[in-house]
Amino acid sequence: MPLTPAPPAFDTAFREGLDALFAWRRDVRRFDRRALDEAGLADLLACAAQAPSVGLSQPWRFVRVREPARRAAVRAVFEASNTDALALQPEERAGLYARLKLAGLDDAPEQFAVFVEPEPEAGHGLGRATMPETVAYSAVLAIHTLWLTATARGIGVGWVSILDPGAVIRALDVPERWRLVGYLCIGYPAERSDIPELERAGWEHRRPPGDFLIER
Repeated sequence: MPLTPAPPAFDTAFREGLDALFAWRRDVRRFDRRALDEAGLADLLACAAQAPSVGLSQPWRFVRVREPARRAAVRAVFEASNTDALALQPEERAGLYARLKLAGLDDAPEQFAVFVEPEPEAGHGLGRATMPETVAYSAVLAIHTLWLTATARGIGVGWVSILDPGAVIRALDVPERWRLVGYLCIGYPAERSDIPELERAGWEHRRPPGDFLIER
C-alpha cells in the first residue's frame, strides 16, 4: 500500500499570497497578442482537471478553438448576441454598455470553449440524482481553478457569456448533447488591476459579504 505523503503546511506567507491572488483575479477584457507556450497551456489544463466534480465525474470538455474560420464564426455569434443585448439595455445604461469592451475575441491568442457532458458515464450518477445541475457546477469549478492558476502565472482569462450556446455548438461541430458553460479568452493582459473593470467603468460595484449573509 503506497504511503500517503504528509499534507503541506500553508504558512502565513502562503495565505497572504492566496489572498492577493483572489484580489487580483480579474475578468480580463483587453489582451496583448503574445503567444502562450504549449507547456504553459498544458499546465493550466492539468490544474483545471484537479477541480472537484460531482461523483468524480469530471464532466468538463475543453475545446481549443484554433481554426480562423471557427473563431470568425464564434465572433459572428457574439456580434449578433451583443447587438440583441444592447437593445435590451435601458436608455440610461445603453451608452455605457456600448463603450464596454465585452470580448477579447480579437486579441487573445488562445480561445477555449468549455462544455459539460450532461450525462457522463464517469461517476456512476453519484450525487446528481436530485441535483443534476451539479454536473454543470463541476465545469464551473474547473474554469475557476484554471482561472486562478492562470492569474498566479501572470496570464489573464476573460469569460465571454454573450453568446448563443446552440450557435456555438454548431460553429465548433461538437455533440449537440453538450451544454456550453463558458467561452474563455486566454492570454497576457494588456493591463492589470485589483479593481474589476466594470467597477472602474461605473457599471457596478462590489458589495460586502454581509449583504449576502442570511442566518436562520
